[in-house]
Amino acid sequence: MKINLFGLISFVILGSLTFCTGNTPHAKAKLINANGVSVGEAVFLQTKEGVKISVQVSGLTPGKHGIHFHEVGQCEKPDFKSSGGHFNPAHKKHGLQNPEGAHGGDLPNLEVNLDGTAKTTFVAKNVSLQEGENSLFHVGGTSLIIHAGEDDEKTDPSGSSGARLVCGEIVK
Repeated sequence: MKINLFGLISFVILGSLTFCTGNTPHAKAKLINANGVSVGEAVFLQTKEGVKISVQVSGLTPGKHGIHFHEVGQCEKPDFKSSGGHFNPAHKKHGLQNPEGAHGGDLPNLEVNLDGTAKTTFVAKNVSLQEGENSLFHVGGTSLIIHAGEDDEKTDPSGSSGARLVCGEIVK
């Protein structure tokens, strides 16, 4: 597997700078596959708009994959069911395109390249790294899950996104 060295170095440097922001809440998640092998990392930074998430992952099939926050910060392999359901403290419906509004676990689909890698950054507006109802640091923790299939962004409870392939426990 060929890795874009410049992209990898840039991601590491930017991730490191993220953690040098003083009192700005931040977090990270080491992403593992069903065999427990590290396949990437996610870095989280609290912003005025929400939580900025930078994800870099490898070893996936090309195409769109659902990616969600799950309600428990556990990644017991091989199926990651220990992570519970989607993070949904406000008890909303599933899906970024749901007319009743998205819940806290909803994130845009992850687009995986032909070489099985993905690198993206987006902002989650329905969660926080600070104290409060939507905090990813609630009792029991939170995890980030990448699913086998595309999230249709409207079907309850999980967008028909399929099996859990990758998991990361979100930690400070």
